[in-house]
Amino acid sequence: MKKILLHILTGLLIGTYGFAQTPQPAQPQNEAILLKGGTAHIGNGEVIENALIGFDNGRLTLVVDARRVRIDVAGYKVIDVSGQHIYPGFILPDSQIGLREVAAIDAMDDQNEVGELKPNVRSLIAFNTDSKISPTLRYNGVLIVESTPVGGRISGTSSVMNLEGWNWEDAALKADIGIHMNWPHRISRQFDFETFTYKREPNKEYGSQVQELDAFFQDARSYSRLVDKERNLKLEAMGGLFTGDKILFIHAGGAKEIVESVRFAEDHEVEKIVILAGDVALDAASFLAEHKISVILPPTHQLPDNADIDVYLPFKMPYLLTKAGVTVALSHDGMLANARNLPFYAGSAAAYGLSKEEALQLITLNAAKALGIDGEAGSIEEGKRATLFVSKGDALDMMSNNLSYAFIDGKQIVLDNEQQALYKRYTEKYQSEK
Repeated sequence: MKKILLHILTGLLIGTYGFAQTPQPAQPQNEAILLKGGTAHIGNGEVIENALIGFDNGRLTLVVDARRVRIDVAGYKVIDVSGQHIYPGFILPDSQIGLREVAAIDAMDDQNEVGELKPNVRSLIAFNTDSKISPTLRYNGVLIVESTPVGGRISGTSSVMNLEGWNWEDAALKADIGIHMNWPHRISRQFDFETFTYKREPNKEYGSQVQELDAFFQDARSYSRLVDKERNLKLEAMGGLFTGDKILFIHAGGAKEIVESVRFAEDHEVEKIVILAGDVALDAASFLAEHKISVILPPTHQLPDNADIDVYLPFKMPYLLTKAGVTVALSHDGMLANARNLPFYAGSAAAYGLSKEEALQLITLNAAKALGIDGEAGSIEEGKRATLFVSKGDALDMMSNNLSYAFIDGKQIVLDNEQQALYKRYTEKYQSEK
C-alpha cells in the first residue's frame, strides 16, 4: 500500500511540473558581445560608471571605462544596458544544489553516501543539471555553485559547477577542488523538547575521534609517497591535499576546534585550508588572519548559535571578520529553497558595517578565492570566464534586483523558470475572470 501511495504522489508531482519545463541549455557563444553603458561592479571593489564589457568565445576580452577609451564596436553585437548594473556571476559555496531535489524521495536525494571516511565520494558525477531548483538561483544572479557531499567524518570531494549545461561534464567549471571534513565537536548540543533548549554535554569520544582522523591522514600521506602501490581509492583521493591540488574544507563548531583542526591539518602538511563555521569564527579571528585562512560563513539571515549572543551578530559577522583581516565568503543554511537568497544575505551585511562593494565580494571574488577559482571567476576582468549578469537595480537588494541578461561562459541563458511560468499562468487566469 505504501508503495502504491508513493507512486501516486510521485506521479502527481511529475504531472504538476509537466507544464513548466526546466529551461533548455544555451548554445555556445557564436559572436562577440559588448555590454555598453552600464555601471560595472567588478567584484574586487572597483566600480566603472560607464562601462564597456566585451566577451568572445566565453572569455572576457574588454573591460574599460567608455568615458576614457574609444572602441570600434563593428565586430560586436552591442547590447545597450545604460542605467543598469553589471555584476560578476554570484558564487555559492558548500551547497547540495544538483545533489538533492525532493528529500522525501530517495531517488532524488544523492547528497550523502554510507560511511564515515569517504573522500573518494565525488559530487561531480551525481550533479543533476535538470534540477528544478537551479533556475531559481540563476534568476537572482547565482550562476556558480560548489556541489558538496555531506555526512560522515570526511564527507567526500566537492566540485565547482556552472548552473548551465546538458550534463555534469558540460556544467563542470573545476572538478574535485577539495575534501570536506567535519571536525569532531568537543561539546555536543542536543535539543531538549521538554524545555525547548539545547543541552550541552562534553563529547567523551572526542580524543578517539581525532585519533581516527590522525591515523587516516598518516596513511594517506604515506600512500601518496609510494611509487609502487596497490590502488586504494580512499587514500588516493586524499593525495591532492598534500600537493596543493585540493583544498581541505573543515567544518568546525567551536573556536577551540577551529584552532585544533587547522594545526592538525598543518601538521599533516595540508597546503590549502578553508574553515566553515558560524559566529564562533570571531573568537578565532586573529588566528585565522595570521594563518591566512578563508572563512565561509552561514547566511546572515539567522539567529545566533547561543541565546546570550547579540541577536544582530550574524549580520555583523562579515564586517567583524573582514576588519580582523580574514577573507570572508557567504553560503546558505542548507535549505535549498533559501539558496537563491544568497545576494540578499550579502546585502544585509552591507547594512551592518561593510560597504556595498565589500559586501559584493563576499559572494564573488572572496568566494572564488575560497574555492580556488579566482583565476577563472569571481570578478569582471579580462581573461576570465564571461560569467556575469545585468540587473535593472541593485543586485543585493531584493526589492530592486531584476535581471535582464545573464551569461555563463559567454552563453546567454534563459532566466525564466517554473516560478515565472506559474505567475504568468495564474495572472492570466484571474485577469480573465474579472
